[in-house]
Formats: sequence, C-alpha cells, structure tokens
Amino acid sequence: MGDLVKLRAMEPSDADALWRWNHDPEVMRWMNDNYAQPLTRVRAFLQERPANDYGDVLLGIEAIADGRLVGLVRLHGAEPETGNADLDIYLGEKDCWGKGYATDAVRRACRYGFDKMRLHKITLTVVADNHAARQVYKKVGFVEEGRLREVFRRDGRWYDKYTMGLLEGELT
Repeated sequence: MGDLVKLRAMEPSDADALWRWNHDPEVMRWMNDNYAQPLTRVRAFLQERPANDYGDVLLGIEAIADGRLVGLVRLHGAEPETGNADLDIYLGEKDCWGKGYATDAVRRACRYGFDKMRLHKITLTVVADNHAARQVYKKVGFVEEGRLREVFRRDGRWYDKYTMGLLEGELT
C-alpha cells in the first residue's frame, strides 16, 4: 500500500471543505453535481447522516503529511448476499491531483472493502473522457466491463461512461 493518505470517518467539522469542493467547477467537472446547497445544509447533512454501516461507508481522505482532509471515498450499495459494493471517490484539494493521493486512497478503500466488509467485488462508473481517473482505477486493478452510451452531460455535450469492476484477488 501507499503512505500518502489515511481514511477516517467524516465529521461535521468537514462541512466547510466539502461545501467548497462541491462549488468548484474544476473539482466537479466529471461528477454528477447536485443543486447548490448552503453551507448550513452541508453541515446538517454530515451531522444527521446515519452512522457508517455495511451498506454505506463514507470516509474522509486525510493527507498523512499534514493531516489535511483532501477528499472523500464511499463504498455503498453493499449487500452481504452478493458481496458487491459501488465505489465513489474524489479529491477536492487540487494541489493533491496527480501526486498519487487518489491511487493510494482507492487502494486503501478497496482493501477496507475486501478485508473489513468481506466484499467479493467493487464496481464503479467513470466518464470516458476522465482519463486521469481511469488511469488510477486501472493502476489499482479495475477492469473495464462495459460502456454506457451518452449518460453524462456536461457543457451541453453528452459523454459515455465506463463501468469498471475489481474482484478481491485483483487488487494491485
């Protein structure tokens, strides 16, 4: 594994960073963004959010070097009957892009999913033009399993998405 990040539970005090990231067009470029929310709503979301459990685990990505929250990762939709979960991740601190933080965070989240949650498979979708994210996923061992045609809209253009999957023995 890497030594750039650690994963931890999200706290209500993380609301300011989350609000800032969600209002940054560069950070949100390849993600489905919701309607703008006031900071008080983001604080309430983190305060009222149910505790992490098998079906939905939301974790902050913290830089080991300085203890700063730099992003978040989520394993959700997990069901013990199938051993599958979906992965979402993003780095909100742009000075951490391209430096291995995302790769380290994805590896750690997948290791958590396979070891702690006893998952068999982790899946995700990624916009086809999001080359940086696709490289991270491939580096960790995810395999492209399919293509969803024109399902993501940004700046008046439709983009395809790939579905990718990682089985527990494939994590690199």
